[in-house]
Amino acid sequence: MPTLRRTSALIAAATLVAAGTTGTASAAEAQTAGIKERNKAIARPMVAKRGWSRTQFRCLEKLWNRESGWHHRAGNRYSGAYGIPQALPGRKMASHGGDWRTNPRTQISWGLSYIKSRYGAPCRAWGHFLARGWY
Repeated sequence: MPTLRRTSALIAAATLVAAGTTGTASAAEAQTAGIKERNKAIARPMVAKRGWSRTQFRCLEKLWNRESGWHHRAGNRYSGAYGIPQALPGRKMASHGGDWRTNPRTQISWGLSYIKSRYGAPCRAWGHFLARGWY
């Protein structure tokens, strides 16, 4: 999973590619940054629909940056956690759609429901993550 430094590098890479410059960024890094931004764009209205504020979205960003870098195919080979919210086991997300392995919208929907039921809101989930290293 990408670190915050790597995540920043991926965003910078996407900026270079979008600007048409040829810095040291690889095409794969630029693609990863594009996937992250697309998945966050899917999540924004879903978060707003729940009545959660921009502050809550920022907490969600931090949480899922740490968990998966917002990549819907992220998998933890040690635990078996999968997807944007790093569901454990990943198949739990099937309750929100049979396409849970490949559809970021399904994963985000499940992740938001999980956060709501367990923590009430993303900032509480983020606080739990900071205190314990998991959510």
